[in-house]
Amino acid sequence: MLKDFEKDCNMTHLSSICTSLVELSKQAFEVNNGNIPKWENAIANIQKIQPGQVSFKHPYVAINADANNAELTQALKQLMPWRKGPYQIGDLNLESEWRGDMKWDRLKDYIQPLEGKAVLDVGSGNGYFTYLMAMQGADIAIGIEPFLLFNYQFQAIRTLINQPPKAYILPLKLEQMPEESLFDSVFSMGVLYHQKDHMRHLQQLKNVMAKDGELILETLVIDQQHGDQIIPEDRYARMRNVWRLPSTNTLHSWLKTAGFTNIKLVDVTQTTPEEQRATHWIGDNTQSLKDFLDSNNDNLTVEGLPAPKRAIFICQK
Repeated sequence: MLKDFEKDCNMTHLSSICTSLVELSKQAFEVNNGNIPKWENAIANIQKIQPGQVSFKHPYVAINADANNAELTQALKQLMPWRKGPYQIGDLNLESEWRGDMKWDRLKDYIQPLEGKAVLDVGSGNGYFTYLMAMQGADIAIGIEPFLLFNYQFQAIRTLINQPPKAYILPLKLEQMPEESLFDSVFSMGVLYHQKDHMRHLQQLKNVMAKDGELILETLVIDQQHGDQIIPEDRYARMRNVWRLPSTNTLHSWLKTAGFTNIKLVDVTQTTPEEQRATHWIGDNTQSLKDFLDSNNDNLTVEGLPAPKRAIFICQK
Protein backbone atom coordinates (compact mmCIF):
# COMPACT_ATOMS: atom_id res chain seq x y z
CA MET A 1 0.00 0.00 0.00
CA LEU A 2 2.82 2.44 0.85
CA LYS A 3 4.39 1.84 -2.58
CA ASP A 4 1.10 2.78 -4.25
CA PHE A 5 0.85 5.79 -1.97
CA GLU A 6 4.34 7.02 -2.79
CA LYS A 7 3.70 6.64 -6.51
CA ASP A 8 0.39 8.53 -6.41
CA CYS A 9 1.70 11.13 -3.96
CA ASN A 10 4.68 11.97 -6.16
CA MET A 11 2.32 12.74 -9.04
CA THR A 12 0.77 15.61 -7.04
CA HIS A 13 2.05 18.91 -5.67
CA LEU A 14 2.76 17.07 -2.39
CA SER A 15 5.86 15.45 -3.91
CA SER A 16 8.25 17.29 -1.56
CA ILE A 17 6.85 15.48 1.50
CA CYS A 18 6.01 12.03 0.06
CA THR A 19 9.23 10.24 1.02
CA SER A 20 9.07 11.65 4.55
CA LEU A 21 5.47 10.44 4.98
CA VAL A 22 6.41 6.94 3.78
CA GLU A 23 9.35 6.68 6.18
CA LEU A 24 7.31 7.92 9.14
CA SER A 25 4.56 5.43 8.29
CA LYS A 26 6.99 2.51 8.06
CA GLN A 27 8.29 3.36 11.52
CA ALA A 28 4.77 3.49 12.94
CA PHE A 29 3.87 0.07 11.50
CA GLU A 30 6.97 -1.47 13.14
CA VAL A 31 5.59 -0.93 16.64
CA ASN A 32 5.26 -3.99 18.88
CA ASN A 33 1.53 -4.72 18.97
CA GLY A 34 0.26 -8.20 19.85
CA ASN A 35 -2.86 -7.75 17.71
CA ILE A 36 -0.98 -7.31 14.45
CA PRO A 37 -0.76 -11.05 13.60
CA LYS A 38 -4.55 -11.33 13.98
CA TRP A 39 -5.12 -8.27 11.83
CA GLU A 40 -2.68 -9.43 9.17
CA ASN A 41 -4.39 -12.83 9.10
CA ALA A 42 -7.69 -11.09 8.47
CA ILE A 43 -6.15 -9.13 5.58
CA ALA A 44 -4.65 -12.32 4.13
CA ASN A 45 -8.07 -13.99 4.11
CA ILE A 46 -9.70 -10.94 2.53
CA GLN A 47 -7.06 -10.95 -0.22
CA LYS A 48 -8.52 -14.27 -1.43
CA ILE A 49 -11.70 -12.48 -2.45
CA GLN A 50 -12.09 -11.19 -6.00
CA PRO A 51 -12.16 -7.37 -5.72
CA GLY A 52 -14.95 -5.23 -7.16
CA GLN A 53 -15.71 -1.64 -8.13
CA VAL A 54 -16.36 0.99 -5.45
CA SER A 55 -19.10 3.61 -5.47
CA PHE A 56 -21.16 5.62 -3.02
CA LYS A 57 -24.61 4.08 -2.61
CA HIS A 58 -26.11 6.15 0.16
CA PRO A 59 -25.43 5.47 3.01
CA TYR A 60 -22.73 2.98 2.02
CA VAL A 61 -19.28 3.11 0.53
CA ALA A 62 -20.23 0.13 -1.60
CA ILE A 63 -18.06 -2.49 -3.31
CA ASN A 64 -19.66 -4.92 -5.75
CA ALA A 65 -17.27 -7.75 -4.83
CA ASP A 66 -18.53 -11.32 -5.14
CA ALA A 67 -17.77 -12.63 -1.67
CA ASN A 68 -18.72 -15.55 0.51
CA ASN A 69 -20.48 -13.65 3.26
CA ALA A 70 -19.60 -16.10 6.03
CA GLU A 71 -15.87 -16.04 5.30
CA LEU A 72 -15.80 -12.30 4.70
CA THR A 73 -17.77 -11.61 7.87
CA GLN A 74 -15.39 -13.74 9.91
CA ALA A 75 -12.37 -11.87 8.54
CA LEU A 76 -13.87 -8.42 8.98
CA LYS A 77 -14.96 -9.23 12.54
CA GLN A 78 -11.31 -9.89 13.41
CA LEU A 79 -10.90 -6.14 12.86
CA MET A 80 -13.64 -4.96 15.24
CA PRO A 81 -14.71 -2.49 16.47
CA TRP A 82 -15.87 -0.75 13.29
CA ARG A 83 -16.58 2.83 14.35
CA LYS A 84 -16.78 4.63 10.99
CA GLY A 85 -18.79 3.64 7.96
CA PRO A 86 -21.11 2.13 6.89
CA TYR A 87 -19.77 -0.11 4.13
CA GLN A 88 -21.40 -2.59 1.80
CA ILE A 89 -19.46 -5.45 0.24
CA GLY A 90 -21.58 -7.47 -2.15
CA ASP A 91 -24.67 -8.41 -0.14
CA LEU A 92 -22.92 -7.81 3.21
CA ASN A 93 -23.85 -4.62 5.05
CA LEU A 94 -21.11 -3.60 7.48
CA GLU A 95 -23.13 -1.40 9.83
CA SER A 96 -20.58 0.66 11.75
CA GLU A 97 -21.33 2.49 15.00
CA TRP A 98 -21.47 5.85 13.19
CA ARG A 99 -23.61 6.68 10.17
CA GLY A 100 -20.93 8.75 8.46
CA ASP A 101 -23.25 9.63 5.57
CA MET A 102 -25.29 11.83 7.89
CA LYS A 103 -22.28 13.99 8.73
CA TRP A 104 -21.23 14.08 5.07
CA ASP A 105 -24.72 15.21 4.03
CA ARG A 106 -24.47 18.13 6.47
CA LEU A 107 -21.26 19.50 4.98
CA LYS A 108 -20.98 18.39 1.33
CA ASP A 109 -22.94 21.29 -0.14
CA TYR A 110 -20.88 23.94 1.67
CA ILE A 111 -17.31 22.89 0.89
CA GLN A 112 -15.27 23.98 -2.09
CA PRO A 113 -15.14 21.34 -4.86
CA LEU A 114 -12.46 18.73 -4.11
CA GLU A 115 -11.75 17.91 -7.74
CA GLY A 116 -8.04 18.17 -8.53
CA LYS A 117 -7.09 19.00 -4.95
CA ALA A 118 -4.79 17.57 -2.31
CA VAL A 119 -6.96 16.77 0.71
CA LEU A 120 -5.98 15.97 4.30
CA ASP A 121 -8.40 14.12 6.60
CA VAL A 122 -7.12 14.46 10.18
CA GLY A 123 -8.18 11.68 12.56
CA SER A 124 -9.61 9.76 9.63
CA GLY A 125 -10.40 6.49 11.37
CA ASN A 126 -10.70 3.71 8.79
CA GLY A 127 -11.08 6.10 5.86
CA TYR A 128 -14.82 6.23 5.19
CA PHE A 129 -14.74 9.99 4.67
CA THR A 130 -11.34 9.81 2.96
CA TYR A 131 -12.87 7.54 0.30
CA LEU A 132 -15.74 9.98 -0.21
CA MET A 133 -13.24 12.82 -0.62
CA ALA A 134 -11.24 10.84 -3.20
CA MET A 135 -14.41 9.88 -5.06
CA GLN A 136 -15.19 13.60 -5.36
CA GLY A 137 -12.22 13.77 -7.75
CA ALA A 138 -9.38 14.80 -5.43
CA ASP A 139 -5.87 14.37 -6.84
CA ILE A 140 -5.14 12.57 -3.58
CA ALA A 141 -6.95 12.27 -0.24
CA ILE A 142 -4.69 11.43 2.70
CA GLY A 143 -6.14 10.40 6.03
CA ILE A 144 -3.90 10.40 9.09
CA GLU A 145 -4.88 8.07 11.93
CA PRO A 146 -2.38 6.97 14.63
CA PHE A 147 -4.60 4.12 15.90
CA LEU A 148 -3.23 1.10 14.04
CA LEU A 149 -6.43 -0.97 14.02
CA PHE A 150 -8.15 1.65 11.88
CA ASN A 151 -5.23 1.52 9.44
CA TYR A 152 -5.75 -2.22 9.06
CA GLN A 153 -9.48 -1.69 8.57
CA PHE A 154 -8.63 0.69 5.74
CA GLN A 155 -6.32 -1.90 4.20
CA ALA A 156 -9.08 -4.52 4.43
CA ILE A 157 -11.52 -2.32 2.51
CA ARG A 158 -8.89 -1.27 -0.03
CA THR A 159 -8.01 -4.92 -0.67
CA LEU A 160 -11.61 -5.48 -1.79
CA ILE A 161 -11.51 -2.66 -4.36
CA ASN A 162 -10.39 -3.11 -7.95
CA GLN A 163 -8.54 0.06 -9.03
CA PRO A 164 -9.12 1.88 -5.73
CA PRO A 165 -9.48 5.67 -5.72
CA LYS A 166 -6.52 7.79 -4.63
CA ALA A 167 -7.35 7.58 -0.94
CA TYR A 168 -4.76 6.54 1.63
CA ILE A 169 -4.60 6.27 5.42
CA LEU A 170 -1.24 6.76 7.14
CA PRO A 171 -0.58 5.87 10.82
CA LEU A 172 0.47 9.40 11.73
CA LYS A 173 -0.47 12.26 14.04
CA LEU A 174 -0.96 15.81 12.85
CA GLU A 175 2.16 16.96 14.70
CA GLN A 176 4.22 14.51 12.62
CA MET A 177 3.15 16.11 9.34
CA PRO A 178 5.83 18.22 7.65
CA GLU A 179 4.89 21.86 8.15
CA GLU A 180 4.71 22.74 4.49
CA SER A 181 1.75 24.75 3.23
CA LEU A 182 0.47 22.26 0.65
CA PHE A 183 -3.04 20.92 1.32
CA ASP A 184 -5.91 22.61 -0.49
CA SER A 185 -8.66 21.24 1.77
CA VAL A 186 -8.12 20.08 5.35
CA PHE A 187 -10.78 18.27 7.38
CA SER A 188 -10.62 17.99 11.17
CA MET A 189 -13.74 16.16 12.30
CA GLY A 190 -14.24 14.87 15.82
CA VAL A 191 -10.68 15.73 16.82
CA LEU A 192 -10.52 19.18 18.42
CA TYR A 193 -12.19 18.24 21.72
CA HIS A 194 -9.56 15.54 22.28
CA GLN A 195 -6.75 18.15 22.12
CA LYS A 196 -5.39 19.41 25.42
CA ASP A 197 -4.08 22.48 23.58
CA HIS A 198 -6.86 23.44 21.19
CA MET A 199 -5.05 26.48 19.81
CA ARG A 200 -2.00 24.40 18.96
CA HIS A 201 -4.22 22.03 16.97
CA LEU A 202 -5.74 24.90 15.02
CA GLN A 203 -2.29 26.33 14.31
CA GLN A 204 -1.00 22.95 13.13
CA LEU A 205 -3.98 22.65 10.77
CA LYS A 206 -3.23 26.12 9.40
CA ASN A 207 0.47 25.33 8.95
CA VAL A 208 -0.18 22.45 6.52
CA MET A 209 -2.76 24.35 4.46
CA ALA A 210 -1.98 25.91 1.10
CA LYS A 211 -2.47 29.62 0.61
CA ASP A 212 -6.24 30.18 0.34
CA GLY A 213 -6.77 26.58 1.50
CA GLU A 214 -10.04 25.62 3.17
CA LEU A 215 -10.53 24.17 6.65
CA ILE A 216 -13.59 22.10 7.48
CA LEU A 217 -13.80 21.81 11.26
CA GLU A 218 -16.40 19.63 12.96
CA THR A 219 -16.43 19.33 16.74
CA LEU A 220 -18.55 19.18 19.88
CA VAL A 221 -20.08 22.43 21.05
CA ILE A 222 -22.50 23.71 23.69
CA ASP A 223 -25.34 26.21 23.49
CA GLN A 224 -24.44 29.73 24.63
CA GLN A 225 -26.88 29.39 27.54
CA HIS A 226 -24.34 27.04 29.16
CA GLY A 227 -21.58 29.67 29.01
CA ASP A 228 -18.53 30.25 26.83
CA GLN A 229 -17.16 26.76 27.37
CA ILE A 230 -17.40 23.71 29.61
CA ILE A 231 -14.31 21.91 30.88
CA PRO A 232 -15.44 18.44 32.03
CA GLU A 233 -14.06 17.39 35.41
CA ASP A 234 -13.72 13.74 34.43
CA ARG A 235 -15.54 12.12 31.52
CA TYR A 236 -17.97 13.49 29.00
CA ALA A 237 -20.60 11.07 27.63
CA ARG A 238 -18.31 8.39 29.12
CA MET A 239 -15.43 9.56 26.90
CA ARG A 240 -12.01 10.19 28.35
CA ASN A 241 -9.85 13.08 27.16
CA VAL A 242 -12.58 15.53 26.31
CA TRP A 243 -10.80 18.70 27.34
CA ARG A 244 -13.25 21.49 26.56
CA LEU A 245 -16.59 22.12 24.89
CA PRO A 246 -16.89 25.65 23.49
CA SER A 247 -19.95 27.58 22.47
CA THR A 248 -20.11 28.36 18.75
CA ASN A 249 -19.21 31.99 19.54
CA THR A 250 -16.16 30.84 21.48
CA LEU A 251 -15.10 28.49 18.69
CA HIS A 252 -15.50 31.30 16.17
CA SER A 253 -13.17 33.45 18.29
CA TRP A 254 -10.61 30.61 18.50
CA LEU A 255 -10.56 30.34 14.71
CA LYS A 256 -10.22 34.10 14.34
CA THR A 257 -7.38 34.21 16.88
CA ALA A 258 -5.62 31.39 14.98
CA GLY A 259 -5.67 33.60 11.89
CA PHE A 260 -8.42 32.00 9.82
CA THR A 261 -10.63 34.18 7.64
CA ASN A 262 -14.11 34.00 6.09
CA ILE A 263 -15.27 31.93 9.06
CA LYS A 264 -18.73 30.44 8.56
CA LEU A 265 -20.85 28.29 10.84
CA VAL A 266 -22.77 26.02 8.46
CA ASP A 267 -24.44 23.49 10.74
CA VAL A 268 -25.23 22.65 14.36
CA THR A 269 -26.86 19.26 14.99
CA GLN A 270 -27.51 17.29 18.15
CA THR A 271 -26.27 13.72 17.80
CA THR A 272 -29.03 11.11 17.83
CA PRO A 273 -29.08 7.32 18.28
CA GLU A 274 -29.85 7.10 14.56
CA GLU A 275 -26.42 8.55 13.78
CA GLN A 276 -24.45 6.84 16.57
CA ARG A 277 -25.79 3.40 17.44
CA ALA A 278 -24.80 0.01 18.78
CA THR A 279 -24.40 -2.68 16.13
CA HIS A 280 -22.94 -6.18 16.16
CA TRP A 281 -19.90 -4.74 14.34
CA ILE A 282 -18.61 -2.85 17.40
CA GLY A 283 -17.57 -5.92 19.37
CA ASP A 284 -18.17 -7.03 22.94
CA ASN A 285 -18.62 -3.52 24.35
CA THR A 286 -22.02 -2.81 22.85
CA GLN A 287 -22.58 0.56 24.51
CA SER A 288 -23.23 3.53 22.25
CA LEU A 289 -24.86 6.95 22.45
CA LYS A 290 -28.11 5.88 24.14
CA ASP A 291 -26.01 4.44 26.99
CA PHE A 292 -24.11 7.72 27.36
CA LEU A 293 -27.23 9.84 27.88
CA ASP A 294 -29.33 10.41 31.00
CA SER A 295 -32.05 7.74 30.87
CA ASN A 296 -34.64 10.34 31.95
CA ASN A 297 -33.47 13.26 29.81
CA ASP A 298 -31.80 12.75 26.45
CA ASN A 299 -30.64 16.38 26.48
CA LEU A 300 -28.14 15.48 29.20
CA THR A 301 -25.24 13.04 29.38
CA VAL A 302 -24.97 10.50 32.19
CA GLU A 303 -22.63 13.00 33.90
CA GLY A 304 -25.35 15.69 33.80
CA LEU A 305 -23.68 17.78 31.09
CA PRO A 306 -25.33 18.98 27.85
CA ALA A 307 -25.82 16.10 25.40
CA PRO A 308 -23.47 15.87 22.39
CA LYS A 309 -24.11 18.56 19.80
CA ARG A 310 -21.79 19.04 16.84
CA ALA A 311 -21.00 22.15 14.83
CA ILE A 312 -19.37 22.47 11.41
CA PHE A 313 -17.29 25.55 10.66
CA ILE A 314 -15.72 26.29 7.27
CA CYS A 315 -13.00 28.91 6.89
CA GLN A 316 -9.97 29.89 4.84
CA LYS A 317 -6.30 30.36 5.62
